[in-house]
Amino acid sequence: MENLDIEKTKFSLHIHCDVTTGVCEMTGSSYPENAFEFFTPVLLWMERYIAEIKGPFMLELKLEYLNTSSSKCILDLFKTLEDYALQGGAVKVTWYYEEDDEDMMETGEEFLEDLKLPFELKVLEAL
Repeated sequence: MENLDIEKTKFSLHIHCDVTTGVCEMTGSSYPENAFEFFTPVLLWMERYIAEIKGPFMLELKLEYLNTSSSKCILDLFKTLEDYALQGGAVKVTWYYEEDDEDMMETGEEFLEDLKLPFELKVLEAL
């Protein structure tokens, strides 16, 4: 199994999933033309990691914008992690948002309410 790297575009996230550490980072804005097509490799990578590696998994999201179809796809990722956690897998989700970005904070809060997995909301520190 190899790492997953998807380069950021004007319309899509940068995604890096590391098989050694079990950390998957998503950064940027997400409004690809076909969100399902864009997120499918990520979901397949996560499912394979869970099945083969069975190690701790950390998802770190640092999002600037998320359209509705991307939000649905990310919810699918969360549900996969929720299933893994319910089976005893170690999972942690960290949702970062800029201090003045109420939309991203509220989106994270909505996900937090709907899920049964370790989910933390954190203000993104200024660089």
